[in-house]
Amino acid sequence: MSDSHFDAAFELLRAELGDRFMRPGDDGYESARTPWNLAFDLRPAAVALPASAGEVAVVVRAASASGLKVAPFAAGHGAGALAATSDLHDVILCRMTELTGVEVDPAVRTARILGGTEWIDVVRAAIPYGLIPLHGSAADVSAIGYLLGGGLSFYARRHGLAVNTVRAIEVVTADGQLLRATADEHADLFWALRGGAGAFGVVTAVEIDLLPYADVVAGMLAWDYSRAAEVLPAWRDWAATAPESATTSLRIMHLPDIPELPPFLAGRSLITIDGAIVADDDEALRILEPLRLLAPEIDSFHRIPTMDLLGVHMDPPEPSPGIAAHSVLASLPDEAIAVLLAQTRPETGLLALELRQLGGQAGVRPPHAGAIGHIEGEFALFALNAAPTPEMKQRGLVATAAAIAAATPWQADSLLVTFIESATDIHRAYGESVPRLVELAERYDPKATFVSARPVR
Repeated sequence: MSDSHFDAAFELLRAELGDRFMRPGDDGYESARTPWNLAFDLRPAAVALPASAGEVAVVVRAASASGLKVAPFAAGHGAGALAATSDLHDVILCRMTELTGVEVDPAVRTARILGGTEWIDVVRAAIPYGLIPLHGSAADVSAIGYLLGGGLSFYARRHGLAVNTVRAIEVVTADGQLLRATADEHADLFWALRGGAGAFGVVTAVEIDLLPYADVVAGMLAWDYSRAAEVLPAWRDWAATAPESATTSLRIMHLPDIPELPPFLAGRSLITIDGAIVADDDEALRILEPLRLLAPEIDSFHRIPTMDLLGVHMDPPEPSPGIAAHSVLASLPDEAIAVLLAQTRPETGLLALELRQLGGQAGVRPPHAGAIGHIEGEFALFALNAAPTPEMKQRGLVATAAAIAAATPWQADSLLVTFIESATDIHRAYGESVPRLVELAERYDPKATFVSARPVR
């Protein structure tokens, strides 16, 4: 397709969207193309900021007619996966940050969430009714990207993956139609979107179920890094018998000495356990007791408003450059613990190594599930590094990859979709769903108009 044909599409979209359509050199292009994860330099052919489902349809129709492609995009926490998929030279980045909002129906305990809405706004809308979604650990993550990629919350072992709370999806497909997909209407598309969303269209809204929680026992325990060889196996043993009401995460972190961190954390090397317990105070106390017997230096677990759970994991509050790698472990024997501890030695250059507790309802696939509905394995493993310079990015890629590779002998044949970084990972992420996903992608998007951060074909 010729550049002049592209120009006709660009002129149409500029007429429809005005200054919310930008090409390189236009005012606003640089900020519009910049993702939350600043380590990745996305340079699309254009950026569109639609403010309605109708405008999304205009973008998709113009792109499809001209041979351009469309990449659905919101905040950009997963920019690394998109950068690995395409160089974006013929792609319109359809950024959803202008299409936001939440409507809560307290009578039936549901919320309708528009395309670019962040979790902080969904939680704020739900809490006046004593309700809460199965949100992520970070306030500024796109709710829809998280939900349709699975969604591993601090309620996951009690209530399963967040994707299973989705009851309706509004999506613009490759032919420019706006469809509402449910279990009863466009059921095959509804199945595919719950896991493979970006490969099937631009999602403009979802409707989800909410939970009746106004508060929860949550917090953090922390020890000096010198205690890691004691705390990690103790947490592993505790996790093996912990009830489904508890969902926790363990991290080993070498924190920089920067003013953005509180003084008791800045410049420290720590091992921490954080998470939530969906139980009454007496039961939560009993569940936590074995961990508290390890005499943590910091213990902030107590009953908090559910709104405050967004801050427990201490995710970066502002856009920042980072590198991450991920796998799922089928088991965590002593040999695996020794290997992982070796990867956290300061000389490896790794910023953080994290294990998230799986099992419980997170490992159970509901009968109504879509392309993904559960995660097999005992622990999700993440390796993370800061990447403020190209040199540190390269070192981070090496360090995070090495940490994940070191745990290969204990790896499960599964991955969390929201954290995959390569198209080669799709079989481990989607498992038996892959053939049906490919068939449906070819049916709904025969010209491969959509560029997904997690492609299914």
